[in-house]
Amino acid sequence: MASASHPAAEDPRRSRQAWSVLIVSTLAFTVCFMVWMMFGVIGIPVKKMLDLNATEFGLLTAMPVLTGSLIRVPLGIWTDKFGGRIVMALLMAVTVPAIWLMAYATQYWHFLVIGLFVGLAGGSFSVGTPYVARWFPKQRQGMAMGVYGAGNSGAAVNKFVAPVILVAFGWTMVPQVYAAIMLGALVLFWCFSHTDPSHQVASNAKFTDQLQALKDPRVLKYCQYYSIVFGGYVALALWMVQYYVGEYGLDIRVAALLAACFSLPGGVLRAIGGVLSDKYGAHSVTWWVMWVCWICLFLLSYPQTDFTVLTVDGPKTFHIGLNVYWFTALMAVLGIAMAFGKASVFKYISDDYPGNIGAISGIVGLAGGMGGFILPIMFGALMDWTGIRSSAFMLLYGVVWVSLIWMYFTEVRRTDVLHPQSA
Repeated sequence: MASASHPAAEDPRRSRQAWSVLIVSTLAFTVCFMVWMMFGVIGIPVKKMLDLNATEFGLLTAMPVLTGSLIRVPLGIWTDKFGGRIVMALLMAVTVPAIWLMAYATQYWHFLVIGLFVGLAGGSFSVGTPYVARWFPKQRQGMAMGVYGAGNSGAAVNKFVAPVILVAFGWTMVPQVYAAIMLGALVLFWCFSHTDPSHQVASNAKFTDQLQALKDPRVLKYCQYYSIVFGGYVALALWMVQYYVGEYGLDIRVAALLAACFSLPGGVLRAIGGVLSDKYGAHSVTWWVMWVCWICLFLLSYPQTDFTVLTVDGPKTFHIGLNVYWFTALMAVLGIAMAFGKASVFKYISDDYPGNIGAISGIVGLAGGMGGFILPIMFGALMDWTGIRSSAFMLLYGVVWVSLIWMYFTEVRRTDVLHPQSA
């Protein structure tokens, strides 16, 4: 029998089990994330049907993110205590009825309440992260968590699938199809996942005990980083379809396709971020991620502007603003950076808290998820207040500044960024 710390490296049978767990867990997380982001597409016809303003639309899209975030800490604790297989299966099973009921909602409060229950699917991240990480040796945990985290691409899958169903059958068919997909994913997960009792730890852990980790300044810092790379990703994934429709006047199918240029690399490439974090260290990857986000958000923040200059030949009007092609290109780069950042933040956790991955990842995941809940509401409020759609990017630009300053004073001044191993 291989040791618990290096199961995949020492025993071929356990290695096969580890990869089976990783594959079906990633599939399950992809479906959960697709469901979690459902309002990013069906919210548009619902907004029109209920005549919602931007703030109300932001709250509508954010409600599933709220419960998916709040449940993350207890789910991380339960995963440590009972094992990831049973917790993930029960979580997926609980969401199926709520997804189905979404098709029968007719009033705003219906959508808000049912959205809270659908949002439980978003907590799957805090189950799968420690579940898959413990099946691999430490030097490959960044890769494993990165591959699992690539299930974030469910946000892009939602943008491919939901518009097709919506246009062909109406928005009410989307949650019904998604409920069936979730049920099928649950069956596959249960059939091909495995349990290792040695992975169950801290059987007497309490919720309040786990929250004590928030007294650790490193945990607070990782929460701040994750609120950008994950919270910002979730918020933009929910916001972008309606942004394209409003800013560039696109059809919902074209808007969803272009929005997927951000969501897809922002999910799939997380695995590469995990590999890079294993090779170069979490600090170096996160530092450069923040700078790329800073540059992209600076350019994306500039609103469509017309200004007139008095010249010797009379007044001349100039236009400054991103066209749809440059906007989409910048969003794709931003999505790639966030994908790498999501993986590197969790590499910090596996390095610093190897015996408490479930609880710490739950806390950091909660912070990221709360960013994904608060930001869409703030996007809507800012747009209602200023009338400027790009104000969403202005807000994110300011939050990235906070991360860069914090990282500089706590890490960069003590670490050679270019050569982290020698430092």
